[in-house]
Amino acid sequence: MSLSQELIALEDRYGAHNYHPIPVVLESGEGVHVWDVDGKRYFDFLSAYSAVNQGHSHPKIIKALTEQAQKITLTSRAFYNSELGKFEKFVTKLFGYDKLLPMNSGAEAVETALKLCRKWGYLKKGIPQNEAIILFATGNFHGRTIAIISGSTEESSKNEFGPYLPNLKLVEYGNLAALQTVLSQNKNIAGFLIEPIQGEAGIVIPDDHYLKSCFQLCKESNVLFIADEIQTGIARTGKMLACDHLGIHPDMLILGKALSGGVLPVSAVLASDDIMLCIKPGEHGSTFGGNPLACAVATAALQVVLDEKLAENAALMGELFRKELSKVQSKWIKVIRGRGLLNALEINDTQDSKTAWNICMKMAENGLLAKPTHGNIIRFAPPLVINEAQIKEAVAIIETSLKSIV
Repeated sequence: MSLSQELIALEDRYGAHNYHPIPVVLESGEGVHVWDVDGKRYFDFLSAYSAVNQGHSHPKIIKALTEQAQKITLTSRAFYNSELGKFEKFVTKLFGYDKLLPMNSGAEAVETALKLCRKWGYLKKGIPQNEAIILFATGNFHGRTIAIISGSTEESSKNEFGPYLPNLKLVEYGNLAALQTVLSQNKNIAGFLIEPIQGEAGIVIPDDHYLKSCFQLCKESNVLFIADEIQTGIARTGKMLACDHLGIHPDMLILGKALSGGVLPVSAVLASDDIMLCIKPGEHGSTFGGNPLACAVATAALQVVLDEKLAENAALMGELFRKELSKVQSKWIKVIRGRGLLNALEINDTQDSKTAWNICMKMAENGLLAKPTHGNIIRFAPPLVINEAQIKEAVAIIETSLKSIV
């Protein structure tokens, strides 16, 4: 048995079976590349679901990590720490908000936004107690907590995990009339939670008119427009936020993943004073949220994005990727879509087929890692530090892999 097989067997024997990974065992990474335990190099075209936008083991982020780790890593919020206030100022100024509430995982940040939205609904909008409604878009993916799956349409996330949380209602993604109808019929709606681009659903990009109009309808109905930019934020789509493409400034912004460059879990909710100060001491928190290690790392990670102009590079390299991929002749290519370096290849086969999985297995064999979503869609999201030569080399691997599947 090889070392890879031994390590896979350990996970299978002692770990929960809640993932179905591509069978490679990664040991190290640098920039756009990762290496397995046998020393084989791969292009990373998943970037830990867009958490590693700045590239693996970025020296400036690792430097911030090691320097802060030698001083203090955790204080809890029972005390002030030397890094949190500086981090909060930096991020709020960068994105144009009054306040930041730090958490750890993306799902925690979404939960925080839901609680904050309800609190605002009762205190500021005057919704009767326990009657606040929050709207979710169909096809969404915001995490897998009980509250979040209560607003999900993904059966694999929610089946046999009920009963579900009440008053989290669904409205069809991309259907402006549906949103308009539900807003006009119910005055107890506190917020509308939406991904500007649906990542897990297969890089679903609505037309610009839809999102702008959703934002305007929320304004007219005194409903909070809450943008989940955990995957689309931090330069992934060619701007710092996907909402920036449309000139939309969400009432609440949810960030995570690349906020720390993939070095450790850091997430945040940003909002105005009017919204954020609805939460009072003792009403919400996290032992690790806002810890000094996370703050130092996240500050460095954001500074790398700015200094290296990763949003601009994502826009250029994303355009090049789609152009080069469109030249590939393959019966398996149905649709290529994306924005920046968040792209999808829809495979010309049914959702229940193994074709997309088999293509990903062949790409791994040829030195490129990606993963199917929704059965017949392959997401391509490399680190934003990728260059032109690497894009072309990666597309060549994708082409070879596609042509090897008969």
